[in-house]
Amino acid sequence: MGNHKILLVDDDLELSRLLQEALEGVGCSVKLCDNGAEVLNMLHADKPDLLVMDVMLPGLDGYSLAHRIVDDPDLNDLPLIVMSALTTSKCMFETIPQVSAFFSKPFEAAELIEAIKTTLAKKK
Repeated sequence: MGNHKILLVDDDLELSRLLQEALEGVGCSVKLCDNGAEVLNMLHADKPDLLVMDVMLPGLDGYSLAHRIVDDPDLNDLPLIVMSALTTSKCMFETIPQVSAFFSKPFEAAELIEAIKTTLAKKK
């Protein structure tokens, strides 16, 4: 998958570490964040190729975060992959063009990695 930078935002540290390990295993560079309020600063500082985020986050929820990214001219071409235990929140993200995939928790890590590969391949 090459040398892509991914920012993974989830307050479930165990899940984050599992996904980080899996993504680093396929050649990605992964930074973790567990607070929605810190994400925008990290996005501007690190300029990742992809944001993988949970919906339920402390500080700033994923839906508000997605809209701030869409409204930010420096970030509005950043693809997003959304994860949530609330399957009902999927419809909230269907109108956001940057969202390339939505995963309901629990999910198979392999399926998420495939979606990440597909999203990053389109970004080139």
